[in-house]
Amino acid sequence: MSTLGRSGVPVSPLGLGAAPLGNLYTELGEDQAHDAVATAWQQGIRYFDTAPHYGIGLSERRLGAALRELPRSEYTISTKVGRRLEPTPEATGDDLANGFAVPATHRRVWDFTADGVRRTLESSLERLGLDHVDVVYLHDPDDHAEEAFREGYPALEKLRSEGVVRAIGAGMNQTPMLTRFVRDTDVDVVLCAGRYTLLDHAALADLLPAAQERGTSVVIGGAFNSGLLADPKPGATFDYAAAPQELLDRALRLKALAEQHGTTLRAAALAFCAAHPVVASVLVGARSAAEVRDCAEQFAAPVPRKFWEELRAEGLIPPDAPVPSEPGAEEPS
Repeated sequence: MSTLGRSGVPVSPLGLGAAPLGNLYTELGEDQAHDAVATAWQQGIRYFDTAPHYGIGLSERRLGAALRELPRSEYTISTKVGRRLEPTPEATGDDLANGFAVPATHRRVWDFTADGVRRTLESSLERLGLDHVDVVYLHDPDDHAEEAFREGYPALEKLRSEGVVRAIGAGMNQTPMLTRFVRDTDVDVVLCAGRYTLLDHAALADLLPAAQERGTSVVIGGAFNSGLLADPKPGATFDYAAAPQELLDRALRLKALAEQHGTTLRAAALAFCAAHPVVASVLVGARSAAEVRDCAEQFAAPVPRKFWEELRAEGLIPPDAPVPSEPGAEEPS
């Protein structure tokens, strides 16, 4: 287990991202959602991440229902603020425009004000059925930087000082603003989705060095870049859109090299993310017990040193990117 920054909040090396529990793209049965969480627990996963955005609250409700059966002191849960949910009168249609197969019973309102942060967190606790969460992230403040830094972050800092939450941070799909949070605020952790993977090394240039310097933890999401690194083939997605041919070709080369060295691309993708010393946890979004088991098995699988050496020789990863077999890099566990 690692702890987030100086907060003392523990997280397991592998965490469960609960967006799929909110019917991401397709519907998921209640039993299937519950079994995914139960299996994650059986596999040793003790960190769970959700957000109001995921299925307009469905992910939080399902995750909370499953976690309430487990000892509260033995797991860490994070949720997010910045999108406040408001009921939609006489709601019709679905939420697929936002990526979730749920009825459009609510609409999302961007709100990084101090009042909005507190109200959003209170509503999350109601949906989760828990008396507290451990970590709260500002969620995707890309187009709301001024409000997020002026009001949203101080609100989280106050919640932390009051003991309402134990760790605070920001979660985004980009590195420049996350790097600003690390350098200009006292966040404990940032959640970086898709920007530190076998295909995208952006975080290595700014975010990860800044986090290392400041003693800030990083949680990595999107290790498979939304699918391309899980199963590269024509039509596979990269960042939730059809993968460009150049990236597909690179992913196929990575897969071929992994297989030549007796491992899998999925194992290599997870190991690469986990190897950087500031990375406290890698989140995987799984929608079934079978997917959870597979991710846990891949995460635990050793990746041969020769594989990493060949990737470096072909310029497929940067020469300064830590890999599991090197001194100072964390071995997957």
